[in-house]
Amino acid sequence: METIHKIGRRKTAVARVYLSEGKGEITVNKKKANEYFTTGPLLYKINQALTLTGNEDKFDINVNVFGGGITGQAEAIRLALSRAMCELDPENRATLKPEGLLTRDPRMVERKKFGQKKARKKFQFSKR
Repeated sequence: METIHKIGRRKTAVARVYLSEGKGEITVNKKKANEYFTTGPLLYKINQALTLTGNEDKFDINVNVFGGGITGQAEAIRLALSRAMCELDPENRATLKPEGLLTRDPRMVERKKFGQKKARKKFQFSKR
């Protein structure tokens, strides 16, 4: 099996995932996954696609991720891994689609408008 390469995005985070046969080691930016993502929920997000398809210990995963915050990066990795699982076996799509793991979250930060303090917030109004 050759290496599978997939990209996932979330907000401004971009994750490039390289999937190859191995023992289940996940490397994120040349660090182990549990060193890069220290909290449980973030590690759960990364492993979600692997556990649903039953491929936790079958592949070595190398991830390059940049941009955004730590949560956006974890969700970008999750999307890229889900896409890789679907390329590996098209039957995985039926498992991952109902969980929403193949959907790119379209929510982005709204831009700040001129004449306003933030995107929606206005400057303080003084009647007199």
